[in-house]
Amino acid sequence: HAGGGPWHQDSTAANIRTAVEGSLRRLGTDHIDLYYQHRVDPAVPVEETAGAVGELIAEGKVRAFGLSEAGPDTIRRAHAVQPVSAVQSEYSLWTRGIEERVLPVLRELRIGLVPFSPLGRGFLTGAVRSTEQFDENDFRRDNPRFSEENFAHNLALADEVAAVAAEAGATPAQVALAWLLAQGDDIAPIPGTKRVSRVEENTAADALTLSAAQLDRLGSLPPAAGDTHTEAQARMLER
Repeated sequence: HAGGGPWHQDSTAANIRTAVEGSLRRLGTDHIDLYYQHRVDPAVPVEETAGAVGELIAEGKVRAFGLSEAGPDTIRRAHAVQPVSAVQSEYSLWTRGIEERVLPVLRELRIGLVPFSPLGRGFLTGAVRSTEQFDENDFRRDNPRFSEENFAHNLALADEVAAVAAEAGATPAQVALAWLLAQGDDIAPIPGTKRVSRVEENTAADALTLSAAQLDRLGSLPPAAGDTHTEAQARMLER
């Protein structure tokens, strides 16, 4: 909005107001239910960002404030200025880094968690069997988790999810989502898809109850190999 181009972060109060006003106009609505700062801006104190969203909440233009990929200190500082309703961060069976430092803070402050990439960018569905499946524009081609040296290890993890799915009479995607949902009532994963059939499949995971043994089996899987982001992308994250 300030002319910095793609990936340019600007969480100043003025830019947030410009962004919100523009979104309301384009969406043809008078309010936004949940407004996220999608990446923490290292150049702007989070207190300024939280205060700006707080003003918009007071005006009725925003209903709730959220952060994405924010670390514990940032979450606490933002929450002290404007209560944070949700934090959107990557969390799945093969990306569990937030469990040690972030999740306890969210539960202390009663903030909901919205895990993105809950299916490991499609890997946990069992549909990805080779990097040859990716076309040249697929961002996973450059993702360390999908590199040749990490692929075989991570494929074994996906096969374990598929084995539990066969036992539970469900799809691997449903099992991966059911495991996430079993981690707490404050968790609302957001799987992405292009097909109605996948929306229906994913939604059905809410009705799947995994046994204690199955949850333990899944929870005991070894960590995935490789980072979830490229080096440049990782610099934009707080963990």
